[in-house]
Amino acid sequence: MTIQKPNEYILNVYKPVNKSSYDIVRIVKRMLPDMKIGHGGTLDPFAEGVLLILIGKATKRMNELLKLRKSYEAILRLGKATASGDNTTETTEIMGIPAINDAMLQNVAMRFTGEIEQTPPAYSAKKINGKPAYKYARKGLSVDLNPVKITIDNLKLQIIDGETIRMSVTCSSGTYIRVLGEEIARALGTCGHLISLKRTRIGDYDYTNAVALNQIKDALSGVLETGERSL
Repeated sequence: MTIQKPNEYILNVYKPVNKSSYDIVRIVKRMLPDMKIGHGGTLDPFAEGVLLILIGKATKRMNELLKLRKSYEAILRLGKATASGDNTTETTEIMGIPAINDAMLQNVAMRFTGEIEQTPPAYSAKKINGKPAYKYARKGLSVDLNPVKITIDNLKLQIIDGETIRMSVTCSSGTYIRVLGEEIARALGTCGHLISLKRTRIGDYDYTNAVALNQIKDALSGVLETGERSL
């Protein structure tokens, strides 16, 4: 937990799998009903890891925090594509998997390092006519999203076995790791989807210093008592 000035707090929470970012916001809101609560960057329900909860005047820093560099660890399963690019939706394509070696992975990693263009996925919070794209996608409606420029600062790919690859990524805001995984699979001559995703860092906020859900009340004890103390 950090404090910038009275009534301005940022809580580094470790979001578990199957909880949405707004689920965590609601938990904190119930504990601090008289304070503004927000978060510093959506994390998909199927993903886990660092989620910054903004309390009080810290909500005004949302745009600043959204621009921070982020780091992720992911597992990419090759040979099957899904509608969402992760393991929460149906399989849409099956392909054979070519023999993959470390040299191939190094070459592919180099191709995706630096400034690239990426089209946000249909299953995303990207707004279309004021509504998140995933609301259209879940109804089977097609969505048309424009590509955006992102920056991959560092990308490491490691073979786990013949059909799974470990991805370590540090990137700019606005990067979709699910899409990056799909693109890497295509570059390797097959298709793929993520079976796990962990956000390990946002700026200087690391997952090793994040509080678990059952620790939030204790972490908020200072705010609950005075509304002004650092936690």
